[in-house]
Amino acid sequence: MNAEALQDDLQDLESAEDFLEYFDIPYDEATVKVNRLHILQRFHDYLAAQTPGESGDAGALRDLYRGLLAQAYSDFVNSDAQTEKVFKVFQRPPPGVAYVSLDEAFGRKS
Repeated sequence: MNAEALQDDLQDLESAEDFLEYFDIPYDEATVKVNRLHILQRFHDYLAAQTPGESGDAGALRDLYRGLLAQAYSDFVNSDAQTEKVFKVFQRPPPGVAYVSLDEAFGRKS
């Protein structure tokens, strides 16, 4: 399998379960059921943080993807969505705490 075939395979995957099964990562169905979107977003974030490699080595790329997905899944086995704060809704200040950006406070335009 080459890197292009790997990318084609990944485009056919639709759910967190599909990704975990494709990469042969054992998982707890209950954990995935509750955190599937968080796991996929974290996986995406981990991928985005990677420096793209020049190699067309599909094996190395598959191993990298598998490791990042396993880490994303593990993040939610050992924690929860509110603690991990993957999505912006969890990154808001708590009720009663006001947040004003410096640009807003000093009237600066972006």
